[in-house]
Formats: sequence, structure tokens, C-alpha cells
Amino acid sequence: MKVGAVIITMGNRPDELRALLDSVAKQDGDPVEVVVVGNGSPVPDVPEGVRTIELPENLGIPGGRNVGIEAFGPAGRDVDILLFLDDDGLLAGHDTAALCRKAFEADPKLGIVSFRIADPETGVTQRRHVPRLRAADPMRSSRVTTFLGGANAVRTRVLADVGGLPDEFFYAHEETDLAWRALDAGWMIDYRSDMVLYHPTTAPSRHAVYHRMVARNRVWLARRNLPAPLVPVYLGVWLLLTLVRRPSRLALRAWFGGFREGWTTPCGPRRPMKWRTVWRLTRLGRPPVI
Repeated sequence: MKVGAVIITMGNRPDELRALLDSVAKQDGDPVEVVVVGNGSPVPDVPEGVRTIELPENLGIPGGRNVGIEAFGPAGRDVDILLFLDDDGLLAGHDTAALCRKAFEADPKLGIVSFRIADPETGVTQRRHVPRLRAADPMRSSRVTTFLGGANAVRTRVLADVGGLPDEFFYAHEETDLAWRALDAGWMIDYRSDMVLYHPTTAPSRHAVYHRMVARNRVWLARRNLPAPLVPVYLGVWLLLTLVRRPSRLALRAWFGGFREGWTTPCGPRRPMKWRTVWRLTRLGRPPVI
């Protein structure tokens, strides 16, 4: 199976980007073809053979990754598997691409693989980086219902089947939107603890727009994908969870602003998942109400 990789960058981490590209080049087996997308910025110097695309404006994470997908032909069809990697990450092993090939070849219904993210200094995996509710043991691989945006592999047939990431999200929850559409089409998602991307431990709230985008896109996610009776349940649960976490007054104001924006702005086409998909999500341990 042919493997490609999409990396988006703001051009502000040239050393980390180069280290990541070196780790991709060292993968066992056939070479991984790489496209680096400068998301509204020039692309730093890259090794020979790495393709680059420089966008005149920042299209956000999903928009930038979609441009990278299309660089491999419509829906990425020139390759069988696409890796999506954060530009400040680093593949821990030389066998990640080979493990991806083996996983997808062994399971024709496997559509997406979520890697384990570990801090390069401590080896610790943050709880939020394990894409399931029972996240206490990050070393346990399992079927899951979503995946990590900057550390994953996607079978390109999934993109041809259900489309790419939602451009309008810009940042936050775009992976879950794609995951739900893929599951609704019959594909499966695996979390694999043996496929590791080293990434420094960070807090998602480091992004200035974090609270607004998370709330807005949560509403959009529900409006786009959930059966109508589940929309208020899902959003009600997340409203309660947000209040229980007791964010600062400034963060809460931004969150409610985003929540309101999610109801009053277009969210893209609505394609509610089938009720059997709701049941599948429930059996996998994460019913789409949380």
C-alpha cells in the first residue's frame, strides 16, 4: 500500500519540522511521499523530494489539511494511506508506516488509525490524547469513535467515500466530524498504542480562540451529524460539563459567545447519522451524547 503524509505549518517551527521530516524519511519499507502545506506562510527549507504548497492565507487546520489531501489527487487517490502529522511532532519508531500498512491490509473495514501521543522527555501520554472515555490506560489499544488530528493515518477510500475535513470548523472538533461520518458509512477507527508520535506536553487552551471555537464547533458538530432528538441532549451534557469544570469568567464568556455563534451561523450540510450508528457508538463505549 502506498503511503503519503500531509503536514501543515505556520512556518514558525523550522527545526521541529525538519526533525519530523527526517523521522518520516527513516520509515521502513517504500518511501513515504510528503506534502508540506504553508498555511498562510512560507514553508521553511525542506529536504529534496518533499513537495510544498504555500497558501496565501491561513485556511485553518481542516482547510490546510484538505489542500494537502488534494495534492495527492482527488480525495488523495494517488496513495492508499495518508498520515496527518503535527509539524512539532516526531515519529518515535521507524516502523510506523509499516504498521499502518499491515493494519489496513489486515482489516478491510478499518478506515482510520489514531496514534498514541507521548511527551518526548517523560514518555507520558496525556489523558486527553486517548480518544475514548476510559482513558486511564493509554497503553491499551482499542476500537474508538474519534481520533487525534495531528497523529493519525486515514485510508484514502474513506475520504473518497465521505469527504474530507470540514473547512468551516477552522480549528477544533473537525476530527470528530470526519470520524462520525466515517462510522456512519461503515468504517471503523482504531487507537493504536504502538504507533507513537512524540509531541511536547501542551494545553489546548494555549490557543487564544480555544474556548470560542470549541463551543461553536461543538454546536456545529451536533447540528450537522446527530439525529434531531439527540442534539439538545448532547449539547446540554456539554454545557453542564463546562460549568462543572469552572472555567475563568473570561473563558466562560468566550465559551458562551461561541455557543451562541454555533446556533446563529451556517454549519455546512446536515447529514444526520443513522440510529444504527448511534448504537454502534454506544457499543464502542461512547454514545453520542457526551
